[in-house]
Amino acid sequence: MIDDKKQTVSVRMSASDHNKMKDIAQRLHVRESDLFRFAVKSAITKLLPLYDKNFKGKDLIPLFIEFGHELTNYFELDTMRLDEIINDGISNESDNHVDYDDLNLIAMSGIRENHLYIRLNYLNQEFNNTNANEQENHSLLKRYLYRKYIEESRGGRKSVSEFAAEDKIAKHNMLANSY
Repeated sequence: MIDDKKQTVSVRMSASDHNKMKDIAQRLHVRESDLFRFAVKSAITKLLPLYDKNFKGKDLIPLFIEFGHELTNYFELDTMRLDEIINDGISNESDNHVDYDDLNLIAMSGIRENHLYIRLNYLNQEFNNTNANEQENHSLLKRYLYRKYIEESRGGRKSVSEFAAEDKIAKHNMLANSY
């Protein structure tokens, strides 16, 4: 038999956020408590891989690609803490291990975007787009992490500079083909 007992939970939030919740609930014609439950369930659904202890290493990369900047910023997760969360119990030699430098990039995604660009530029001297904006930085980081940890079966892991060089060539080819 499933225990359907509900528990009351106290949540501290700013007056501004609380007013937004009230206004959204009113516009949806639902109770404020329903909106709170929806928000909690939505967050839990998005973060479900963190609930499953079998998800470790590169299995968590999709989660951190999509929500890493929010998680690192809101919970102030630094590289060491990300290493504990993501690589918990995984040896450095394991194929499932996420490199410390990549965890550092994920941690940096939660801080100001120009810091991330500077770090990406440092890691790859060939990446010389000084007009890169926030969206380009986030897109480059997403493509890099997806290719390295999700699509690695197509030829092994590559470095940031190899991915950036491929992107640079692809952009050049795209521009050349557009004429």
